[in-house]
Amino acid sequence: MVTKVVYSTSATATGGRDGRSKTHDGAVDVNLAVPTEMGGPGGGVNPEQLFATGYAACFLGALKFYAGQQKVKVPDEATVTVTVGIGPREDPGFGLDVKIKVDLPGIDKDVAEDLIAGGHKVCPYSHATSGTLSITPELA
Repeated sequence: MVTKVVYSTSATATGGRDGRSKTHDGAVDVNLAVPTEMGGPGGGVNPEQLFATGYAACFLGALKFYAGQQKVKVPDEATVTVTVGIGPREDPGFGLDVKIKVDLPGIDKDVAEDLIAGGHKVCPYSHATSGTLSITPELA
């Protein structure tokens, strides 16, 4: 559990997957559309894209934080790619499938794997999904 909230934000959605979502400060304002693969028209942003975008940025930030604790410089070219899939579960409802690939050019493989594991442990998105999603970040 969080011991002290240092930042919070709010967003409001209208219309569900065929609507609009925006943050209260106006920094994010997106039209939402169901992807064609799910029977929708496509052409807009969907919740899985937003989750993948946020998770990728958060994971890279967490990895850099952990690397700093280990006195390792993360290269500017480092990238994190998060792939989010959605589909039916065995019980009624839908579930997510999340994959994380990390590219750390110029970093020794053993060091890179330690940074990835440390970043996964520190990342609040990884922590929030722990126990509900099976996510194993890997070196690209």
